[in-house]
Amino acid sequence: MKTSTIPSLRVKPELRIAAESVLQDGETLSGFVEQSLRQNIQRRQAQQEFIARGLASAAEAERTGEYVDADDVLRELDVMLEDATKAKE
Repeated sequence: MKTSTIPSLRVKPELRIAAESVLQDGETLSGFVEQSLRQNIQRRQAQQEFIARGLASAAEAERTGEYVDADDVLRELDVMLEDATKAKE
């Protein structure tokens, strides 16, 4: 498969200097930008999937009339957090 290019990106010199200052040994600015782009794509895809699941869940709850009380959910999350905290100790 042939590679493709991303449009040139004009930035203020301060941003370029900041990016270069955090490069790891052997890492290029191009590699850093590519990795950043990949991570942002993954994050946005995860956000879109999260929203889609939430909307589907809301539609299912509306369709069935079955809802879970927020206080019940929060109590269960507190229990899960407490259990996880104890397991770490």
